[in-house]
Amino acid sequence: MFELLIKGGPVMIPIGLCALVATVIIVERLLFFRAIGRSDKRLLTKVKPLVAQGRFEEVAKLCDENESPLARLLMAGIEYRDLSEIDLKEAVMNAANREVPRVERFMSALGTIANISTLLGLLGTVTGNIRAFGVLASTGAMGNPALLAGAIAEALITTAAGLIISIPATVFYNYFVTRANKTITDMESSVGDLVLIIAARDRKGREASRAL
Repeated sequence: MFELLIKGGPVMIPIGLCALVATVIIVERLLFFRAIGRSDKRLLTKVKPLVAQGRFEEVAKLCDENESPLARLLMAGIEYRDLSEIDLKEAVMNAANREVPRVERFMSALGTIANISTLLGLLGTVTGNIRAFGVLASTGAMGNPALLAGAIAEALITTAAGLIISIPATVFYNYFVTRANKTITDMESSVGDLVLIIAARDRKGREASRAL
């Protein structure tokens, strides 16, 4: 395997770096989405009844113990609960906009790697063909079989390596884009429901105070 990488020539160095970075990003994003998927479900199960009961201090404590984007949105809703319903929704939306970059973290880098890996493979193909024609030019029509084989191997190996990195990177990039969009939509929907509960509770409180 190592010999194949060497035969791929200098272009294999950036291709290898792309493979390493892509692997790190994919593993990190998989762990991230898996973690927030589990924690958000548990958090919502605990928070909804507490919000309905007006036990906001307990909600804030639960959010402090959780590092998910949803927890920070809930915290924003709790902190600004005394505002009007319109202002409260705006405050939560501003908090959501601040969380979007964290949900989409490293995804542009992964998309870039998916694109340039193919181009690097193509670059290796070009350099390998240049070497092959150089061998033919320097050694005659038949060429030196060993040198010619090495040049052709460089072209084929770099092309294959670029595709091997680009294909899974593209698949995971599209998966993470879909997952990020779903996560953001779910966060906004869940917090929106809680905002309505808070607003309804405040209205009842004001109506009760007027009745007295």
